[in-house]
Amino acid sequence: MTTRTTFLGLGAMGSALVRAVLDSGRPAVVWNRTPQRAQALGERGAAVAGTVKEALAGGGVIVACLFDHQSVHDVLDPVAAGLSGRTLINLTTTTPNDARELAAWAADHGVDYLDGGIMAVPQMIGGPGSAILYSGSTAAFDEHRTLLELWGEATYFGTDAGMASLYDLAMLSSMYVMFAGFMHGAAMVGSEGVSAKEFADRATPFLTAMTGSFAETAAIIDAKDYTGEGQQSLEFSDLGDIMRASIDQGVSLEVLKPVHDLIRRQIDTGFGEQGFARIFEELRSTA
Repeated sequence: MTTRTTFLGLGAMGSALVRAVLDSGRPAVVWNRTPQRAQALGERGAAVAGTVKEALAGGGVIVACLFDHQSVHDVLDPVAAGLSGRTLINLTTTTPNDARELAAWAADHGVDYLDGGIMAVPQMIGGPGSAILYSGSTAAFDEHRTLLELWGEATYFGTDAGMASLYDLAMLSSMYVMFAGFMHGAAMVGSEGVSAKEFADRATPFLTAMTGSFAETAAIIDAKDYTGEGQQSLEFSDLGDIMRASIDQGVSLEVLKPVHDLIRRQIDTGFGEQGFARIFEELRSTA
């Protein structure tokens, strides 16, 4: 018989995780601070618990998908004494060090801890393209692999509980900066009456082609060779023209200026003839 899964937190993502489990025919117990959010899942077959203690009674793996790191403590600290021997899969977005702190907390209470970073929106859970990154307990990952793969492709990054979060937030940083750059461009042409849709139609194939060069750029960074043939120089990459055009079109420089400043500092330090990828060294120097 398949053991039940207890879900703590029923926001958009938590509810999507529960639906995937229920659709597979597995039993689920759900709890949420706002009880109304559990009603629809109860109608789909989930057992709805009125309290955290009630939700955790009876064993089984625990899945937390809460608001933040502190909320995990707020929910589980009061019941920690009864969690020994259980497995906690934490899918709450946290920093790497927050994940490591929770792993240490779990170990102190006899809990097997697996941290996860969800690389999907709720509508994608259980469908094509959904992926979740995991780190922490190898035993927990192996034992519950079938459950994890109900939600999406499951990839394990080792016993350091913070690694899944690190990869998660690193990829999200790339996404947010890329989208901000797209919005800056849309604002530039929008100043002349061009719709964001029209700009997207033209920008998408170009940006898609540019992401195809990530592997080449990564090889340059790993080799720390910014003088190789074919690299676009920092001097050529100077964003001055884009900055001036943005000002002329009445568009804020808040997105562009940090990148402009990174490039200018490298040029001013004497690296202007080296490749654009060299700004990586300046980013790392602040770590």
